[in-house]
Amino acid sequence: MSLSEKLERPEEKPSADTDWAVQTLLWPMAATRLALEAYLHWFAHREPTPPEQQSEPPLSWTTPNVIALQLASMRLRDFSRKETGQPLLICAPFSLHEALIADFAPGHSLVEALQQGGLDRIYVTDWCSAKPEMRYLSIDSYLADLNVAVDDIGAPVDLIGLCQGGWLSLVYAARFPHKVRRLVLAGAPVDVSAPSELSRMVASVPKEAFDELVHQGEGIISGRHTLRFWSMPVTLHDVAAALQRDVADGSEQGNALLARFERWDREVLDLPGTFYLEATNWIFRENRIAEGRFIALGRQIDLAEVTVPVFLLAGERDIVVPLDQALATARLLGTPPQRLEQASEPCGHLGLFMGRESLGRSWRRIIHWLQAGGDDIAELRPKIRA
Repeated sequence: MSLSEKLERPEEKPSADTDWAVQTLLWPMAATRLALEAYLHWFAHREPTPPEQQSEPPLSWTTPNVIALQLASMRLRDFSRKETGQPLLICAPFSLHEALIADFAPGHSLVEALQQGGLDRIYVTDWCSAKPEMRYLSIDSYLADLNVAVDDIGAPVDLIGLCQGGWLSLVYAARFPHKVRRLVLAGAPVDVSAPSELSRMVASVPKEAFDELVHQGEGIISGRHTLRFWSMPVTLHDVAAALQRDVADGSEQGNALLARFERWDREVLDLPGTFYLEATNWIFRENRIAEGRFIALGRQIDLAEVTVPVFLLAGERDIVVPLDQALATARLLGTPPQRLEQASEPCGHLGLFMGRESLGRSWRRIIHWLQAGGDDIAELRPKIRA
């Protein structure tokens, strides 16, 4: 059953076949052994990509852009309309789906909203699906490439981190404080001591299980198989709410939008095994960032040393990164209270990045915050270390 058909019959409960991946993350995860055995079974019986997916061309981006830089981990997309002005870099999530979530469709594009708000120099990290030669790329590898991108753009940048792009952005800002002017974290998991279904799931599965998954995949975590176990627990109602104005009338345009979402949802990324294990263990199991035990490019990260202005955005119905978890980051930072902003939206996870309401409300506020003049940020920013 397609997504559009499910939305037309909201009274029906998800079936065990069509929504198994969603339901697994909503379980208390007591059946860890069953989940592990099932996952290993999928790896042992890999199926080729269906022909209809092989023939599908890549989804096009909504807003005109060019590839400014091609690195091992990413394509740096440049959406700039001017060559001068304060640069802004959107650090997209690198967990399962493509970075197109930042520029999904007209009316549901963060890039479009930022441009409409008057921001002219916008870049997006378009993360690449991992190939066998990328299997040893680590979190440090991605931080290093992010640093190359920032240098190419021209520091200091305004940095927006979406979901798992948020913890990567925060670590980057802590490691290179002089290269970030302002930081926005939207639905970003940082302190996982504030519980979520995601952190509970990782805690319930033995570390050795994830090691075995990487071994079975020969150093690469397959996105297609990950989708069935490590999928974001996004409900149909979350999707419907994020797209509601455009799909409610069942028009051809609305159906096309839903079809586009289905395409995006199934076009997943493969992950390097090293990065996957580090993120799973260090971020979601050991909580190293929040506890001050994270080493980034040879230097221990202390979030208390992050003093740049920060804006935290959370979804009130977000079950991927719950409200309390998304806002818990505030107490870890050294940013003075007068330079720390927070906002929440009555939406789920996807609604934070692509919902018309959040784009027209909280993101409009964020745009004004980014554009605010008279900054004394230079006084707040720590001096560049020799």
